Amino acid sequence: MASRSHASRLALAAMLLLAASAPVLAGEVYGRVTTGGASVGDGATVAAQCAKRSYPATPTDKSGRYHLIVSEAGKCSLIVTYKGASASLDMVSNEDAVQYDIDLAMKDGKLAGRRR
Repeated sequence: MASRSHASRLALAAMLLLAASAPVLAGEVYGRVTTGGASVGDGATVAAQCAKRSYPATPTDKSGRYHLIVSEAGKCSLIVTYKGASASLDMVSNEDAVQYDIDLAMKDGKLAGRRR
């Protein structure tokens, strides 16, 4: 009986070790980019920067929508580029899909974005 209990403990320890070493999968980030409440159309790109990795910019579609897959969980930044200027917003990525609708405005000659 003692060897069976020992084997169960070893199996549990192995499963915990495997689970701890598996990468944390995050999910999708999606939304719509507007300026002054109107869609930016296909004129913007959205990228993400997280602690360990950068995610390349993807263009918005004709209605200003974007979609990114971010494979890490935690604090990240979304970088929106529109008409040659860029704005950065803080974002938290997790394993579930998260929607970030972004409204852009020029402030003091710089592009600024805020989550709507």
